[in-house]
Amino acid sequence: MANATHLKPAADILAGLEDIDVGDGHSHASNTSDMEDEDHDPAPAFELTVLLHNEPVSLPFYHASATIQDLSDTVAEDLHIPPANQKFLITPKTGLLKPPFKDPSLSLKTLLDEKKKIVLMGATTIEVQELESDIEERKARLGRRRAALQAGRKVKANTNRDWKKVQDEARYTFHTIRPLPYLPNPEKSQRFLERMANDAGIKASMRKHGFSVGLLTEMNPAEHTTHESRTLGLNRNRGEVIELRLRTDAYDGYRDYKVIRKTLCHELAHNVWGDHDRNFWNLCKEIEQEVEKNDWRSGGHSVGKEEFYNSQDEGEDEEADGGGWEGGEYVLGATAGSVTGSSGFGEPLSRREIMARAAEERMRKQDEAKRAKDAATQ
Repeated sequence: MANATHLKPAADILAGLEDIDVGDGHSHASNTSDMEDEDHDPAPAFELTVLLHNEPVSLPFYHASATIQDLSDTVAEDLHIPPANQKFLITPKTGLLKPPFKDPSLSLKTLLDEKKKIVLMGATTIEVQELESDIEERKARLGRRRAALQAGRKVKANTNRDWKKVQDEARYTFHTIRPLPYLPNPEKSQRFLERMANDAGIKASMRKHGFSVGLLTEMNPAEHTTHESRTLGLNRNRGEVIELRLRTDAYDGYRDYKVIRKTLCHELAHNVWGDHDRNFWNLCKEIEQEVEKNDWRSGGHSVGKEEFYNSQDEGEDEEADGGGWEGGEYVLGATAGSVTGSSGFGEPLSRREIMARAAEERMRKQDEAKRAKDAATQ
């Protein structure tokens, strides 16, 4: 009996457990509801639509008392347009507003109720940076262009240059220069002819007399050599074509530059006078003197060392000029009574005969030099 007095009735124990379970159940339900309320954003009190770049943009506001200042803050935060770049055109009647506002408390709800149209004008931060970068690049380009123009203005025309001389040299010259491509080393003949055309003395004389030559070219020695004579130069039709004998008879070198230049002086005189009369020789001598006088390069130094000079040929062609006229060609180097070419006065030599004669002449000169040396030593 004593033990029974210390025991709670089973009904009381069960009732206590039920109270605990019910209490815990109410407590858990309340906490879950609070958490669900915190996870959901509150609904906006109203939305305001603004036009940005002709596109409508809706902005939510959570207080019915939102103002124009709240609109500026929302634009800066959501659209990344800083207040300094913001302008709001509100129509009708209200006008253009921009921060800082004269009336920052202007109600947005009132603008919405009055069906005002709001146009937002402004550039985002990124757009502003791109614009500034573009402006800086444009300034740099303008600066470089300005510097180039200023540098160009500093370059002054060469007042010491004789422009009339430049024009005359372009007019009174050899308009085409051409070697014979089928002969050996035509590129050497090209350089020889170019050097002759650019000779300071020749250019000065051509300017003075107004000589204009269509073509300056070389002649083939085999076609202008006979047993009696050699042709040194030709002038066709008073300067239409001038041919010069550049090569030695054996094609193994080039003749002396000054000798060829003297031949060219002779041919230029034929631009004026056809016959070898006193008028011709006076003009020829005048041209030769002008060429020597104006040869400021001190005359006839060879390009490429010995490329245009053959010592064994020196003086060979300095024979008397009998002159001649043949089919519109002036001939230099033909002896009297013998005219080269197609007329038949003089039998042309073959290439083999020309080379044989050249070899004989070289051997003769070598023998003479040896005999002179032996006589000097005795």
